[in-house]
Amino acid sequence: MEVWIGRDGERHGPYKEVDVRQWLRSGQLSVDDLGWYEGMTDWQPLSRLFPDERGAQPPAFTPPTADTVPPTYTRETPTLTSYAGFWKRLGAYILDALVLWIPNMLLGSLLGANQAAEVYLQAKLAAGNDPQLALQALDAYFSAMGPALLAQTVVGWLYFAACESSPWQATLGKLALGIRVTDLQGQRISFVRATGRYFGKLLSAFMLCIGFLMVAWTQRKQGLHDMLAQTLVLNGRANEAPTTTHDPQERNSSINA
Repeated sequence: MEVWIGRDGERHGPYKEVDVRQWLRSGQLSVDDLGWYEGMTDWQPLSRLFPDERGAQPPAFTPPTADTVPPTYTRETPTLTSYAGFWKRLGAYILDALVLWIPNMLLGSLLGANQAAEVYLQAKLAAGNDPQLALQALDAYFSAMGPALLAQTVVGWLYFAACESSPWQATLGKLALGIRVTDLQGQRISFVRATGRYFGKLLSAFMLCIGFLMVAWTQRKQGLHDMLAQTLVLNGRANEAPTTTHDPQERNSSINA
């Protein structure tokens, strides 16, 4: 067991139990000093933690080693150097495209996308070499496809934004390949930021997909949409990221630095 020591608003440690007991017997620690170890909800006097140990009036407590640094209890931040590379992200996107293929096909069928494609093909054949008729056929096709395209866009948006802002921090494709989306501090992003990231992909695509290819050469493996949304794609699933440290100061406000 390792014990933290608190005296006069300062915290030291952690130290091994056997050492703490020795310092109590030698008088280096007082039974009135406070102690805390993993699993406790409160700091307690050492007299309660070690009632069988008694010592003389102690001198001012000096840490055993000069390089001991009192804990500040700051929250740990996940490592931000393991950026997911281009090919892994591309593989995740292909898996996500397969996941969305079935609902998109169903929506296209229900909203007349198949019929619109057949009508366009017939109109294009009938237009022959007449460019005006060909443009009219194309305009009619996109008008008929509008509801299906809109529905498919909404499904894609909800899928990516909801998954990437969830506790998973990843779509099914990213989850399968062990990568996750975070903000620049490695934390979970909000649904609003995930929405901005999704629609930022449209700009990446309109630039001849250069916005996606940027992942291959940018320092932090960010695409244009990542830069716009201020996000990162890191290796490792969300449940594998470092957890926050236990904070005795939050547990007991009577100990202040």
